[in-house]
Amino acid sequence: MIVRLVGGSLAGRVLETTDAPWDGDWLTAGDADWGLYVPTHRDPATGIVLAEAQVTIPRRR
Repeated sequence: MIVRLVGGSLAGRVLETTDAPWDGDWLTAGDADWGLYVPTHRDPATGIVLAEAQVTIPRRR
């Protein structure tokens, strides 16, 4: 399965994963901020998954 990242600091990057389902993950590259990416669409013809950056709002204490 191939996962294409859309939006956020990792936009345009591609992850190659195993055949197991991908539920999303916290990802970073180099010094970039961590971002939560969640799968939003799977193309049934190619198996490519689009994962969008999930906007997270810090909790106030």
